[in-house]
Amino acid sequence: MDFNFTDEQTMVRDSLSRLVRENYDFDTRRAAIESESGWRPEIWAQLAELGLLGMPFSEADGGFGGGAIDSLIVMEEFGKGLVVEPFVPTVVCAGGFLKHAGTDAQKAEHIGGIVDGSRIYAFAYAEPRGRYDLADLETTAKRDGESYVLNGHKAVVIGAPWASHLIVTARTSGERRDRDGISVVVVDKSADGIVTRDYPTVDGRRASEVYFENVAVPADALIGEEGNALPLIELVADEAIAALSAEACGAMKVAHEMTVEYSRQRKQFGTPIGKFQVLQHRMVDMFTEYEQSVSMAYLATLRLGEDEHVRKLACAAAKVRIGQAAHHIGQEAIQIHGGMGMTDELAIGHYFKRLTVYDSEFGNVDHHMKRHVALSSS
Repeated sequence: MDFNFTDEQTMVRDSLSRLVRENYDFDTRRAAIESESGWRPEIWAQLAELGLLGMPFSEADGGFGGGAIDSLIVMEEFGKGLVVEPFVPTVVCAGGFLKHAGTDAQKAEHIGGIVDGSRIYAFAYAEPRGRYDLADLETTAKRDGESYVLNGHKAVVIGAPWASHLIVTARTSGERRDRDGISVVVVDKSADGIVTRDYPTVDGRRASEVYFENVAVPADALIGEEGNALPLIELVADEAIAALSAEACGAMKVAHEMTVEYSRQRKQFGTPIGKFQVLQHRMVDMFTEYEQSVSMAYLATLRLGEDEHVRKLACAAAKVRIGQAAHHIGQEAIQIHGGMGMTDELAIGHYFKRLTVYDSEFGNVDHHMKRHVALSSS
């Protein structure tokens, strides 16, 4: 198997690396996330100009004919700079639903706006009592003539404060945890009956609690087949896991490099602490964890095109292994930096927070360990 990137992919990585390096230094990022908006629309516009928002879409859909590997490259570079712009909710999640199950009319309406950066989407799937079960839904979408009426509450919707549209999972029939009876709709966030409560997340992004009260959604807003959307939701969630895993790898790489550099500068008893053998061993362990994580992220990405069982196994394994590695590298980095590592003024603390939050997105280590065991025995 050829693990080399194409010349075009290498050029994309180099261009994006330069953009992140020049526009996402620590002080600039901190000022952005502490601002009222919490992000920089001009960076989103630059990503659109570079064609990065259209890379995963086929040329027939108005994109540039890329795929999951291209998203991996983008997310790995984003992880290095702790980029907060909503690439995963908009391009990976919303774009994934449209690519896999959108009608020609839906693609024509929405994908162009994603590619040119004029539309931003958030994926509203999590619920207060749902934990990590994608089928555990209390939000309902009841058919009413030529519309669906949405009622419910979605929790921790990443990127929702910036979004123009929401991709919402809802129950059109069945009981709360049934695998059947689940549907997906795209909703204009300005629709009557939608109320949001926006807040910053611990890792510097923004999220919302989203409440739907008798929100009328046109029937043609349904993505895929009514009542049978869970396989589609699981596919898009696995694609998001692969992308977020690549982002975590980028963050782990920088966290390790920062820790090594700090150990060369910080002196104790007149000697750089990096010369202490016990700390050398710990930093080697960090590097090993990072390298294993890269392999798992690549495997998960390559398995996205395989059959459902193989894909789920690979993504569950990646989430477990990378979640464990993120926890290990984040804690080791903070401990070697000492108490100052947790201060807001030091970059390593921000990498620690992002790596910690990674574990909770689309299921934590324990959840995916159980998922992997169940899949392995089936």
